[in-house]
Amino acid sequence: MTARILVVDDVPANVKLLEARLMAEYFDVLTAGDGHSALAICEKTPIDLILLDIMMPGMDGFEVCERLKANSRTSHIPVVMVTALDQPSDRVRGLKAGADDFLTKPVNDLQLMSRVKSLVRLKNVSDELRLRAQTAHTIGLQELARLDRPDEPGNILLADGRASSQERLVRALSPIAEVSVISDPQAALFEAAENSFDLVIVNANFDDYDPLRLCSQLRSLERTRFIPLLLVTEQGHDEMIVRALELGVTDYIMRPVDPNELVARSLTQIRRKLCNDRLRASVQQTIELAITDDLTGLHNRRYLDGHLKLLMDRAGARGRPLSICITDIDRFKRVNDTYGHDAGDEVLREFANRVRATVRGADLACRFGGEEFVIVMPDTTPEMAAIVAERLRLMVESRGFDIPRADTVLSVTASLGIASLRPEGDTAEALLKRADMALYQAKNGGRNRVVAAAA
Repeated sequence: MTARILVVDDVPANVKLLEARLMAEYFDVLTAGDGHSALAICEKTPIDLILLDIMMPGMDGFEVCERLKANSRTSHIPVVMVTALDQPSDRVRGLKAGADDFLTKPVNDLQLMSRVKSLVRLKNVSDELRLRAQTAHTIGLQELARLDRPDEPGNILLADGRASSQERLVRALSPIAEVSVISDPQAALFEAAENSFDLVIVNANFDDYDPLRLCSQLRSLERTRFIPLLLVTEQGHDEMIVRALELGVTDYIMRPVDPNELVARSLTQIRRKLCNDRLRASVQQTIELAITDDLTGLHNRRYLDGHLKLLMDRAGARGRPLSICITDIDRFKRVNDTYGHDAGDEVLREFANRVRATVRGADLACRFGGEEFVIVMPDTTPEMAAIVAERLRLMVESRGFDIPRADTVLSVTASLGIASLRPEGDTAEALLKRADMALYQAKNGGRNRVVAAAA
């Protein structure tokens, strides 16, 4: 793993020490001696992680962190505050400023490296999701690209083996989240897998059970892999903390638990989870839009080009029939020329609705381009494909197309060409070509008819 890390400290000895430790692990290290220099570096250089001292002259670490998080160009960079201060109030203030974690001087090597590697991994995932969301914005899908931080109440699962600590933690968390409490770790695993949670808190106080096993299982399951994990552990349990971070635990807090720090750390993880959920949803929606015709809602030609061959290969391997139908709206240009393109769009949308009403669940309906549509029919013989095509032709012809913009009802017909997969071998291009030739014959034969290509 490699990353570019910025070390910010006004004491040169501290900078050199951290720089040497990080470079020994092959990280690319940049340094800054004050807050203004750090901000300038972040503005012009891609940074993966910032180790930020708090006590600096001029602009302290809290202000630097606040400015970084307020800038859309740098708000996604993880910030770890490195400080000699170890009061809960300082940690809470840093977390509220946007810091992702704290390290206390003198810095423990194992915790330093584990925390750095954990946050770098998290940033790599976030960067990939952010890049895809930016792509959505580039192609005009602004709603999909919004990355604002939601502030809805969260849902927290608390796995805690003792009633006394359960009560204290729930009391602290109740203002910001709905908290479900489970004492048995295996029951907690099933609960997390079956329901939707924004954060799982694992208190390392179970009798005769390793809490890291629960953390490992939560990271292994597909349903719980992306839920943030917060470990509650004792002071001095450095080996457990390091191991937990290596397993994918997102954050930790030490006992005695300060309620303000618990709330601040939990809010940070809940917001990160909701933000990443939104990013993943935007990615899925972007993929769907990339393969969907935005006017009709049917699949587009890009999807047909990629999926038709798969359907043909499957049919060939199983020895099953497959047919396709290309249909074209007759004299569609006349609709646009007479009533305008808005009316033409209304006809295309209604035509797509009638295609949907005709095809079966296993069929694939696509807008091929312009006024042409393609229907792929797996497990369909030429005879059955002709029946489906004729049903669509009648559905188009029998009922007029209402055009409210033009205050009229148009009489619309369609021509259809059919081709079927040849058992001795075929290609998607050849199959489409035969169907297109059949459509051409239907057009030349007077329109409003179905023509099947020769076998």
